[in-house]
Amino acid sequence: MPVALVVDDDPNARTLLKELVEAEGFATLTASTVAEAREQLANGPDIVLLDLLLPDGEGLDLLRQGPVRADTQIVVTTGHASLESSIEALRLGATDYLLKPINLAQLRAILSRVARPGELKAEVFELREELRSLGRFGKLVGTSPPMQRLYDEITRVAPTGATVLVTGESGTGKELVAETVHMLSRRHNRPFLSVNCGAISPHLIESELFGHEKGSFTGANRQHQGYFERANGGTLLLDEITEMPLELQVKLLRVLESRTVVRVGSNKLVETDVRLIAATNRNPDEAVKAGKLRRDLLYRLQVFPLQVAPLRERLDDVPALARHFLSELNKRAHVEKAFTPMALERMRRYRWPGNVRELCNVVQRAFIMADGEIISEFSVAQDTQLHQDGQSRYIRIPLGTKLAEVEERLILTTLQECTTREEAAKRLGISIKTLYNRLRSYSSREQLT
Repeated sequence: MPVALVVDDDPNARTLLKELVEAEGFATLTASTVAEAREQLANGPDIVLLDLLLPDGEGLDLLRQGPVRADTQIVVTTGHASLESSIEALRLGATDYLLKPINLAQLRAILSRVARPGELKAEVFELREELRSLGRFGKLVGTSPPMQRLYDEITRVAPTGATVLVTGESGTGKELVAETVHMLSRRHNRPFLSVNCGAISPHLIESELFGHEKGSFTGANRQHQGYFERANGGTLLLDEITEMPLELQVKLLRVLESRTVVRVGSNKLVETDVRLIAATNRNPDEAVKAGKLRRDLLYRLQVFPLQVAPLRERLDDVPALARHFLSELNKRAHVEKAFTPMALERMRRYRWPGNVRELCNVVQRAFIMADGEIISEFSVAQDTQLHQDGQSRYIRIPLGTKLAEVEERLILTTLQECTTREEAAKRLGISIKTLYNRLRSYSSREQLT
């Protein structure tokens, strides 16, 4: 049976909350001061419902005085909430907060997500084992130091209810980071929804996020549930948050504070329990200065920031990423194509201005263009123009040149670059027998002429 610690100096409020928690299947401990709460923490509760104002200090002193067990959820309960106190609580390690009088539905939602400590630890352990064996962590691929740091940060924040802001250049995989956070959270069995704030018309985005009532505007032929309602109990990713209209950012801040939405065309408050993750390819502080993001909203979103490194800063991950994308394509097409070592090395030396998205596109094009099961260095270079700082020679092929002539010129040029025919065959991604056959056919044609 999970254990809850109720910390409140008001005996009536403490008794009521204790009864509500026990009705949800929890054993309960109680405390009325910071000192008593610190003593009760030794009993290892799974969740602490912590009042902010206590006789011997602030409830947050419990977090300031020393570490709390990593798998214990801290939920602040207060009747005097402010944006500043809420953000400070989350930064100190609280996973959520409840406004007094306690909303029973919100309390039940929080309690329902309290897993036994071993469950999340087992999931993290499985992902770590996956990382060691395959170079993967959830939906993310890579073993470079920047990715290892990112995995550690995700491991820390995922089990909490903290709002996360994911930043990184376009194409770095911010949505996959958000999905991995969701997979490791206590909400993993509930919906994960993503909405690109820059891809929706400013006239429609409020309706898409918060919903609308039938007849609320032209074309509103039925009631519509927005993303916040559909993601209830789960996680909502607001991608490209800096593209959201400023007037809507004010409403979003209100939703985050009240945990309620109002559909367009209605005055009724609809309760929603959503963990929010935001993402942007802009520098958040520069976006504030440029008037693209409200500073108060940034403070509310950036409780736990995650920075995704560009691919050029983790080039050693490129071969694993390329093989991963190729493996997915092979599964769909029921084939077994593979890159040559030289092809992987050429990709590893490229700077990838389009990041992982560009790499994925390159692999897909190379997969389509490859005639056999081998994807050579030439296939990758021709498709992507991956120039290598003068380390390799190139040939120019006029449009309309016959394929047989292109192949011949490539083979003969590669032979000039290599010291042995075995090396040439390896760079071309063909067998030595095929190379000899091609050379024999060229020689025979010359004799005939």
